[in-house]
Order: sequence, then C-alpha cells, then structure tokens
Amino acid sequence: MYFRSIFFEDYTVGDKRTTLGRTITETDIMVHAGHTGDFFPHHVDEEWCKTQPFKQRIAHGTMIFSIGIGMTASEINPEAMSKGYDRLRFVKPVFIGDTIHSEITISEKSDGKKPELGTVVEHVEILNQHNDVVLVCDHLLVVKRKNSAS
Repeated sequence: MYFRSIFFEDYTVGDKRTTLGRTITETDIMVHAGHTGDFFPHHVDEEWCKTQPFKQRIAHGTMIFSIGIGMTASEINPEAMSKGYDRLRFVKPVFIGDTIHSEITISEKSDGKKPELGTVVEHVEILNQHNDVVLVCDHLLVVKRKNSAS
C-alpha cells in the first residue's frame, strides 16, 4: 500500500482498474458470522443448506462487500475521502471456494458543494472466477481540486 495524490482533475470518466483475486473460505464465513452475529443457516449450516435450492452454504453479502471493497484499497489518496456507497446490490451468491476480484470504473464526476471540492463516483463490480458479477455498488468520493491544494 502506498500514498499517491490524485486530485479531482486527475480522474477521467471511463478509467478502469482491476484487483487481484481472493478465494472465499469456510473460515471467512465463520469469522464474519462471529463478527456480525449473523449465524443464519444459509451461511453456517452445511446440512440444512443441502435441502435448499443452492445445495451449499452462501457467503454473507456483507462479507463479500467488505472483502471486495477492501481489495480496492491498494493505494491511499490523501486528497480524497469516502462519502459512502450507493446502489448496493447482491447480484449472485458466492460459495466457499469461489474466487472474487473487483473491477472499478470511474463513472461520474461533478462539482462539489464547496468550490474546492468535487465528487467522483467509482462504479464497483465484484466478480467471481467465471466473470459473473456477484455484487455491484457505487463508491462516492469527495476529492480536492488542484487549485485548493496550494
């Protein structure tokens, strides 16, 4: 992880980056269940899941969001701050043994509420090893303009 200043003017709509992959494990699911208190059988009861349509345990959507977004944090931009996430959807289930990666596309830029700031939207897609989108969201960033840095 490293620091790199990227100002509002440096972002280009359409620019894209892709993360490396990460395989989801049973340990991931159990640790997430412990952290959140979400021990629903869909995630932790292998035998019960065999009686359900997917026939296997499903990773928590909130865990896939956390891991997928965490993988995008490969660099720290001291000129930007996260404002949150919009339009979060769990598109397809993720199972133990699936490998996910994130694809991030700059989808929008707009003026901020203050003249020294702008808003950048990163459209995030988390995909499995078959390149199926499993989760989608928009990450909102508040970013300093170059002329405000001096």
